[in-house]
Amino acid sequence: MERRKFLQGAGMAGILAAGTAPAIVHAQQQIRWRLASSFPKSLETVFGASEAFSKYVSEATGGKFVISVHPAGELVPAFGVVDAVQQGTIECAHTAPYYFFGKDETFAFDCTIPFGMTSRAMSAWMFEGNGLKLMREFYAQFNIVNFPCGNTGAQMGGWFRKEIKSVKDIEGLKMRIGGFGGRVLAKLGAVPQNIPAGEIYQSLEKGTIDAAEWIGPYDDLKLGLHKVAQHYYFPAWWEGSTQFSVYINDKQWNGLSAEYKAIVEQASRAAHVTCQARYDGRNPGSLKQLIAEGAKLSRFPKDFMDAAFKASREVYAELNEKNANWKKVYPDYSRFLADQVQWESVAEGNYAQYLASQKL
Repeated sequence: MERRKFLQGAGMAGILAAGTAPAIVHAQQQIRWRLASSFPKSLETVFGASEAFSKYVSEATGGKFVISVHPAGELVPAFGVVDAVQQGTIECAHTAPYYFFGKDETFAFDCTIPFGMTSRAMSAWMFEGNGLKLMREFYAQFNIVNFPCGNTGAQMGGWFRKEIKSVKDIEGLKMRIGGFGGRVLAKLGAVPQNIPAGEIYQSLEKGTIDAAEWIGPYDDLKLGLHKVAQHYYFPAWWEGSTQFSVYINDKQWNGLSAEYKAIVEQASRAAHVTCQARYDGRNPGSLKQLIAEGAKLSRFPKDFMDAAFKASREVYAELNEKNANWKKVYPDYSRFLADQVQWESVAEGNYAQYLASQKL
């Protein structure tokens, strides 16, 4: 079994490099799937991850397996993709799982939680730890098979119309924030709003909200958020990284041949890497441009960070008491996180700090 798995993985690398498929794949049936994204087409970073996934599948099968990619709202609303995949209305979707914490907070482990893992730690947990196994068991309740497909890396803390000088300034603040980072902010007196990417600019411009976070410099620049809120804060303690996922209806997945399953798995991993490479490659220059155009870059006050950390632990303790799905995953996630924090602080953390102190 391990030998076969290795050969499938190794074969995929050659397929993607050559753009051709072996005879065994060409013999497979013609398949047409539709993928609904939770993101607008204008964001070629995160939306581009689903396009890359589709492209890799098509190339590896010689055009036998085609997945058409549809932006948010074209097939189903941005936040309607789970229901659509679960019910079999569409074959698959690409989304940020924490959008669906209202269904069950456990969705967020497949994406990010406040004061959670970095992107490298998250990939390690999913592929080398118990992450993928635990999430597959959870998603079975929703007729979904999940595949990690992209990560933003550490995000920015978002755009605010007014300065945040202390945790007191959070009280009454209406903020667009994804996932249940908003639940933590609510404990500090904020009023969280879950608004799709395409509606953030207008909400800030009209004053419907006081602040908004999206992802980071490149996407924020594309959305023009600095034009309606100048104060740009870091770090996004609610998103030390954000993993995206491809959701596939379990019946559709089970109907695939072993070869097609292997291709889908390897294509999602290739798109996973492509997505973060785009963010890491484009964010530095975009941050410089945002500052040149008037963005005021600031670090969140320490009392705000400390209060948020304390509040996040209160939220997790509450969930351990009332959500059996959460309680099953959280101990493994938190143990893995603790080990990764220790390792990253010794190696990459110190290395990055030293480089930052030099004139590069």
